[in-house]
Amino acid sequence: MNAEERKQLLDAYLRQVGGQLIVSCQALSHEPLHGSEIMARMAVAALQGGAKGLRANSPEDIRAIKQKVDLPLIGIYKDETPGLEVFITPTVWHCLQVAEAGAEVIAFDATQRPHPKETVPEIVRAVHEQTRCLVMADVSTLEEGLAAEAAGVDLISTTLSGYTPYSRQNEGPDLELVRELIARVRIPVIAEGRYHYPEQVKAALSAGAAAVVVGGAITRPQEITARFVKAING
Repeated sequence: MNAEERKQLLDAYLRQVGGQLIVSCQALSHEPLHGSEIMARMAVAALQGGAKGLRANSPEDIRAIKQKVDLPLIGIYKDETPGLEVFITPTVWHCLQVAEAGAEVIAFDATQRPHPKETVPEIVRAVHEQTRCLVMADVSTLEEGLAAEAAGVDLISTTLSGYTPYSRQNEGPDLELVRELIARVRIPVIAEGRYHYPEQVKAALSAGAAAVVVGGAITRPQEITARFVKAING
């Protein structure tokens, strides 16, 4: 896929999700709502609530959601490698599985941490050569975002801020990183990571984020419950 084709796909994607809410429908194997059929129903609920895009984990969940909901989808594939911290779509193989499942955008860990096989530029190049998907870099710092842009990604997300030991450890979203990236990169920035309240989403959009991804605050009832309990108990 050449640069002009990628630009057309990116423009089309932003027409759908620009300035809007993207809902992440994920449940890991140890969580109560784990299961592709459940995630597909969660995606239907997100659609009915007004979401304009989705984010989902694993080829199985992506296929199930795509059968139920016609919204553009950011796909990931979480898979741990012993001895490494990178687990969000960590290799080209994982990216290709996500593409085959039907995702429009492939997100992957683009942090500076060691990857199990290919480098960040190699992953980006392979996805652009072998699929018709956009590539989104999940980063935790400004420096990682700049490196991801140089590697040729189509979008940057602030997903991993606070999840690497060297990034800001905020309790809430890293709006400062959103602002830093928007000031320095020429590609769209998606705000993601610990967006718990509508006011935070509006703040990110006001700062210039192309869209905002919200996950746990909408689709993880155990996290929502725990937040209420924490407020009660102090």
